[in-house]
Amino acid sequence: MTDVIKEYLNYLTSHNIAKETAGEARYVLSSCEELPQTLSNPVITAEEKQNIVNELFPIELRPFVNKLCEEHNAELLDEVLSEYINLCIERLGNIRAVVRYVTPLSGKQQEELENFIMKKFGKVHVEIEYRKDPDIIGGFVLSAGDYEYDRSYRTGIRQMRESLMNKAAHYKETSGNHGFGDSDIISVLKSEVDDFDRKSGATETGYIITLGDGIARVYGMNNVMYGELVEFETGIRGIVQNLEEKSVGVVLLGDDHGLTEGSTVTRTGKRAGIGVSDAMLGRVVDALGAPIDGLGEFAAEDYFPIEREAPGVTDRKSVSVPLQTGILAIDSMFPIGRGQRELIIGDRQTGKTSIAIDTIINQKGQGVICIYAAIGQKSSTVAQVVENLRKYGAMDYTVVVSASASEPAPFQYIAPYSATAIAEYFMSKGRDVLIVYDDLSKHAVAYRAMSLLLHRPPGREAYPGDVFYLHSRLLERSSRLDDEHGGGSITALPIIETLAGDVSAYIPTNVISITDGQIFLESELFFSGVRPAVNVGLSVSRVGGAAQTKAMKKVSGTLRIDLAQFREMEVFTQFSSELDQSTAELLDHGHKLMELLKQPLYNPYSHHEEVVLLYVVSHGYLKDVPVTEVKKFCRDLMSYIKTYSPAIFEEIDTKKVFSDELAEKLDIVIRNFKK
Repeated sequence: MTDVIKEYLNYLTSHNIAKETAGEARYVLSSCEELPQTLSNPVITAEEKQNIVNELFPIELRPFVNKLCEEHNAELLDEVLSEYINLCIERLGNIRAVVRYVTPLSGKQQEELENFIMKKFGKVHVEIEYRKDPDIIGGFVLSAGDYEYDRSYRTGIRQMRESLMNKAAHYKETSGNHGFGDSDIISVLKSEVDDFDRKSGATETGYIITLGDGIARVYGMNNVMYGELVEFETGIRGIVQNLEEKSVGVVLLGDDHGLTEGSTVTRTGKRAGIGVSDAMLGRVVDALGAPIDGLGEFAAEDYFPIEREAPGVTDRKSVSVPLQTGILAIDSMFPIGRGQRELIIGDRQTGKTSIAIDTIINQKGQGVICIYAAIGQKSSTVAQVVENLRKYGAMDYTVVVSASASEPAPFQYIAPYSATAIAEYFMSKGRDVLIVYDDLSKHAVAYRAMSLLLHRPPGREAYPGDVFYLHSRLLERSSRLDDEHGGGSITALPIIETLAGDVSAYIPTNVISITDGQIFLESELFFSGVRPAVNVGLSVSRVGGAAQTKAMKKVSGTLRIDLAQFREMEVFTQFSSELDQSTAELLDHGHKLMELLKQPLYNPYSHHEEVVLLYVVSHGYLKDVPVTEVKKFCRDLMSYIKTYSPAIFEEIDTKKVFSDELAEKLDIVIRNFKK
């Protein structure tokens, strides 16, 4: 608290301004958001400002507001009033309690209740408000300070129902699908009825002091934790994000309809998490794990927190098993391994999502579970992605987590964390998981919007200072565990959108520094017909050949060098009319390489096809084939080998090596095909 604010608080205290008056003024400020800026505007005359103050503010506060205007501190008005209200509550030395009942309490009961509250909170006076509430069915609910004592029949019945459901599930699990008999039912019911009166207890509560734009500032709940789930009286939940001296900032996970200033908020004691199970495969869920595909509910087998510490260095092992994308340009030059984090980066509409979807489709039969997290996408775009995955049989092993552009910023903020929690569930079972974050640029924008509403100080490009930690703690959870810890893995393909190819912007540089390499897609290549439009010069995989099979490593050795020489020579010779033979051959080879690396959408290559294609081009079998015929030649060659020499494909897939004997067999087959 600054000295200026302390001085203003002393002024209000010395003039005995009532708490209700300060609250009335704060309501005026919340109704007219531009009022502080208007009163601070030097263009507006002092007389005009005084007229505004006289028209809007309570008469007792007008001298104080005029004083702030004269001292050019009108923008501090809301903060000063908020601090003053908190000061009034503390200074009163009493406590206010609310009792909700069905049957009115007798005089003796009221006296005992007042004594209990004074003893519990150490206050000299208690102000109790009694409200009749038929909804609680019976008993009473006492709200005092940060606590709520719920002795209502409604809560007891709900807890009894939950207990019965849990015990029924337990009996069903232990005794097969036969459920449990009449004697079991009677014994369970007896124990539940006996416990009915003593099953309710105290919960820590607070109340809303400001509400707007999906953010609630809550007074009370002194022991609440960062990232904890809290429940509002309307049933919607929120996540605690700001821990301040006298209040907490909570982001709402739902509509604030029915909530007002003064509404009750209750701690759950649980970290924000998501219910997970194998039944999620083939489903589309929202950021909270609830199904949104219209195919009905599914039962959760476990509960995983959305924020979780990444596996330690000693729990991991090196990346050595390839994750085949089915895209020739990537598998040959920028291999991705299981447990790696490879960034897909490029401008809008350059095929970033297409690479991710092709990779998911290519995992069919590979034993890899796929998670697609759609963050800030249009709902129609997500529906199209789901339809394509279903069309190619990929939804059987895929979970789609969607937080569309129409949903509030908190949903877009937690969506990738929820998707990672689902991935960790499958990894804990020893499975290999591929997770696509599409895209983290929109995730950062959602976090920025949320942070600004929480009044966190903005930094570069208005992002909060911890935006690097936002993505680092997310991507660090992708790893490959050693056998002692289950041997599962999470491979991450985060997507970042650039503006005009600027990879030096704030969010792109952050994510580049976190990941193990990047695939850079270039607009110019994309619009010239090279698809996927991978820029060979800027793309890199820091895992390298460790994530390639020996067969792929052998046939793709000189590919990047050949392409680099071709690009350089193409620039130098674009204005030349006469070329020597070696330069012409180099350019011809480069053009055929580029043609070979072009790949249609939703058409990933298998491992053996990629190896054979690279062998064909690297050993000069395309020299006498026109550029326009390269695609047809390769397609017909694959059909020929599959028909007459399928053993070649089988050997590549099973042994993963490319021996000299296999090369001789392939040479004979290719020569026979060319004849």
